[in-house]
Amino acid sequence: MENTRTIILHYHLFKNAGTSIDSILKENFGEQWVTKEFKSLSDNTADVTQWINDHPKAVAFSSHTMNGPVPKIDGVKIISIAMLRDPVKRIISAYKFERMQSSDTWGAQLAKQLSFEDYVVKRLQEEGDTQCRNFQTARLATLRPGSQPKIQRAIEALDDISIVGIVEDFNNSLKAIACEILQDFPNYEYEAAHSNKSKLFDFELSPALSQLLKECNKSDYRLWTVAKRNAMQRPNQQAA
Repeated sequence: MENTRTIILHYHLFKNAGTSIDSILKENFGEQWVTKEFKSLSDNTADVTQWINDHPKAVAFSSHTMNGPVPKIDGVKIISIAMLRDPVKRIISAYKFERMQSSDTWGAQLAKQLSFEDYVVKRLQEEGDTQCRNFQTARLATLRPGSQPKIQRAIEALDDISIVGIVEDFNNSLKAIACEILQDFPNYEYEAAHSNKSKLFDFELSPALSQLLKECNKSDYRLWTVAKRNAMQRPNQQAA
């Protein structure tokens, strides 16, 4: 079936420059940019599909909590976007953000009460908590359900997303996203701006904590490295 509609689906991974991506999408599409969070953290592709179908005038969809394969909808072309980041930098950024949050979530409470090291240790001890343990791998692996190791599924899932950007190469990532979107939305514009950006911390991680974080995020480092290599191999397209 010929596509009669094109939408942008932003997998907004926590503390991976998603706020900046959303700001650009909102600037371009206004009320046609929509966001939603899903209660089910298991495969919610059917719910995402329903969300898209329920908003026929929307163009850009953004959510922190989409899990499962990228939807396939008859007559709809989906431009999917995700950003990946150095895993330890992401964790530090998440801790700082949660310390400043006004919400009373468990993570925010921990960040306000504990040092960074204690926060990391506590979250690593929590069964099923991926905030400090291969968070990005866990999220991308849901795009490729199966019995294979998560890291294998996450790396394979990189091929399922239209554009996987790299936070550390933000401007080139914006350019790649624009090149993809401009094919269907010729008036799309962007500026190299990074919203919600802040310095990480002035302190250095202890050798023990640094080693712990690296050990607990081996899969994320591998995924991030593969995504960076893939990004470097993209054609050098010039966004208008």
